[in-house]
Amino acid sequence: MLWLSVRNYSRESGKYGNNNYYMYSCKKMNYFKKVGIGDGGMQLIVRKEYLNELIELYGTPDIKVITGIRRSGKSVLLQEFVSYLQSLEEPVNIVMINLQELEFDHLLEYHALHKYILDQYKEGMTNVLLIDEVQLCPQFELAINSIYTKGIYDIYITGSNAFLLSSDLATLFTGRTMEIKVYPFSFVEYLTYYGITDRYDDAFDQYVRTGGMPGSYVYKTEDRQYDYVRDVYSTILIRDLVEKYKIRNKSEFTNISEFMMDNIGNLLSPNNISKTLKNDQSEITRKTVSKYIGYLENAFLFYEAKRYDLKGKKYLANNSKYYLCDTSFRYAVNGTRNMDFGRVYENIVYLELRRRGYEVYVGKLYKKEVDFVAKKREVQIYIQVSDNISDEKTFEREYSPLLAIRDAYPKMIIARTHHETYDYKGVQVVDICRWLRE
Repeated sequence: MLWLSVRNYSRESGKYGNNNYYMYSCKKMNYFKKVGIGDGGMQLIVRKEYLNELIELYGTPDIKVITGIRRSGKSVLLQEFVSYLQSLEEPVNIVMINLQELEFDHLLEYHALHKYILDQYKEGMTNVLLIDEVQLCPQFELAINSIYTKGIYDIYITGSNAFLLSSDLATLFTGRTMEIKVYPFSFVEYLTYYGITDRYDDAFDQYVRTGGMPGSYVYKTEDRQYDYVRDVYSTILIRDLVEKYKIRNKSEFTNISEFMMDNIGNLLSPNNISKTLKNDQSEITRKTVSKYIGYLENAFLFYEAKRYDLKGKKYLANNSKYYLCDTSFRYAVNGTRNMDFGRVYENIVYLELRRRGYEVYVGKLYKKEVDFVAKKREVQIYIQVSDNISDEKTFEREYSPLLAIRDAYPKMIIARTHHETYDYKGVQVVDICRWLRE
């Protein structure tokens, strides 16, 4: 057994803050567990897909930037990567800086940060630099760019979403960047966390309600879990967005966010949102709505699915669908009185497709709509998502748009069937719980 400290990597101390960690000493590490919290503790699982992305990028000259919604596990992913580096049979000098920790308070000025990093460099070793919450150091990019130019470190950074936007990476850093996008827990990760190996249907029902925000799992009741998610939501809106973009009308901004939560899976545009809110005595303009939607996307709270004309083979500019980064936010903020499982399942499928590396669009074919057109290189899949297709009319409504598509790409209905996968006129009908476990 190998003891380690995530902060200073002393194999003797085995301490990180006030908690102890242990791991099994193998190259890719089977699991990572935090000990001594509550009765039995909270398990930290290894997210193999993300860890493998970092491993594949190890040694490349890029600046690796880990992005994703606040508290989705970016910091823990860095810890897992450190454990992997320590298992290598080569001399590696790991410089890990978490700017939230008081020990690194003196590095919250970019000249001091730059000097400290240079002082930690060791000749004759592979030098790896990992900085968590890098945005806490004003003008951090000046220090990072200078270190990058010297070519002496393999660099990995994370930060709050609004400060490390995908759209800004090319201008923020002078060197080439590679983005690792981290999402909340998938259903498979949820099962792994709780060690569930049977009764998957019951587990899925619970996952639909509680979602994939791993920090909420330490709480024993659903109410406490939602309290946690609401706190994350408030932090994103107020600390990350209102303060960064100096938004004056907080209630107006919040209303737009909650309106979008309530309308996941519906076609929206800044214009129709503005009109709807004006009917509720709000004077918000289309331009302001568009700006606010952009801010919410910047924080990875929402993702846009644009429309794709299947006949004309082109993307449509008007109206998009917006999906939450995790369905728990909808229930925590707007309540559980209207569960609306069909749209929630649609949201879950959308996120899973993104996790699996697909670009996801909303399909339009004449007056019919296909929930998702999922593309990945030469692969393309057409998908309809539904809650219950046992009713004949509902089933027909779902499969008819798929049968109207005349190409040979796979077509699929993902629904809550509770049955094995079957084929209907060339359309695969798959139970959502089984599909998520694949």
